Amino acid sequence: MPTEKIRFDWITVALYLFLVLFGWLNIYAARYDEGHAEILDFSVQHGKQLIWMGVAFVMALCVILIKPRVFSNIAYIIYGLVLALLVLTLFIGTVTNGGQSWINFGIFKLQPSEFAKFATALALAKYVGDINTDLGQRQTQLVLSAVVLVPALLILMQHDTGSALVFTAFLLAFFREGLSPYILVIGVVAIVLFIAALLVNKFLLMGILLLLGLAYLFIWLSKRTSKDYWHIGIIFAVCCLFILSVDFAFDHILESHQRDRIYVLLGKIEDPTGVGYNVDQAKIAIGSGGLVGKGFLNGTITKADFVPEQETDFIFCTVGEEWGFIGGLVVVAAYVLLLIRLVTLAERQRSTFARFYGYSVASILFFHFFINIGMVLGLVPVIGIPLPFFSYGGSSLIAFTLLLFVFIRQDADRNALF
Repeated sequence: MPTEKIRFDWITVALYLFLVLFGWLNIYAARYDEGHAEILDFSVQHGKQLIWMGVAFVMALCVILIKPRVFSNIAYIIYGLVLALLVLTLFIGTVTNGGQSWINFGIFKLQPSEFAKFATALALAKYVGDINTDLGQRQTQLVLSAVVLVPALLILMQHDTGSALVFTAFLLAFFREGLSPYILVIGVVAIVLFIAALLVNKFLLMGILLLLGLAYLFIWLSKRTSKDYWHIGIIFAVCCLFILSVDFAFDHILESHQRDRIYVLLGKIEDPTGVGYNVDQAKIAIGSGGLVGKGFLNGTITKADFVPEQETDFIFCTVGEEWGFIGGLVVVAAYVLLLIRLVTLAERQRSTFARFYGYSVASILFFHFFINIGMVLGLVPVIGIPLPFFSYGGSSLIAFTLLLFVFIRQDADRNALF
């Protein structure tokens, strides 16, 4: 039989190139210095990012040249190697911004947690593709949970809470493969109760839950059996225990600056010169850009270096100030189009491995995109994760490039897989 022609999805490639190149322009603007204005000045961030871009493009080309089945065959090997790097980081990692998440190799530093997302996506896709069953079985759920939790906990031990939280994004891919939506409902309820427990008196909150439970019993369960009443009672007891444990989790799991950021977001404290400084300055920078922005390299707040980490976690500030609302809208639209495209491509895959991996890619990118821009706008707490393909950083750019192009390679050869 004739071999199907391999076709790459150039729309996805074009969106990737746009985000990488436009991101580099904003990195250049964020750290623009007349004394280091040369594009090829490799002693500053924009010059170093050019090197990482070159490495990322070479890695993308290498991925394209590899047969798609190779990634499935070596998925567990890659996962094991990355886990080894995460463990090694706990012993020899260097501390940066309070987190011990970097390994210093002399001429460059590597952040294994960025590659852990890619490795976990591969391992999960391999397992789901091999078992050929839905995710409703308890044993399957335990295995998948372990694959996700092991790297997440190792990263959490490095005091990198933001990167650890990204692993919750895999839930979206699990739902596509048949995981019960009740898990998502439980997660949403837990978040609501956690926030409510921080805002109001805990016994008042439990009283409200008791009244809601009694109302539900009288209105909807008047004709049910006693078993249904026991279920409501158990749910109420679990919710109460969760509410009472919030203070312990808040005080002993989160770092002090993370607690303060949540309090600032909830309006319980005001700290415009402390933990709230970044977000306040970010909103000022974005607001000052107006509709069309101040123009490339004309951002006054950017030039004055008012926003810390503006070339990494707060890179969207530069977009808002220099390119305005329209520029910000273009960036958001590019990410939305990329996510839609990834989901579309994932749905047309013929193998479970490729489909699950595609949804994992979309879920990880969505989490980063939503949280990063949300924290810049003051809508979510600042947890310190980069904007994919856009923020400065070699580890993140290369890891996201590998994550995306492995799926592009899977999609290009989808008709030749079987």
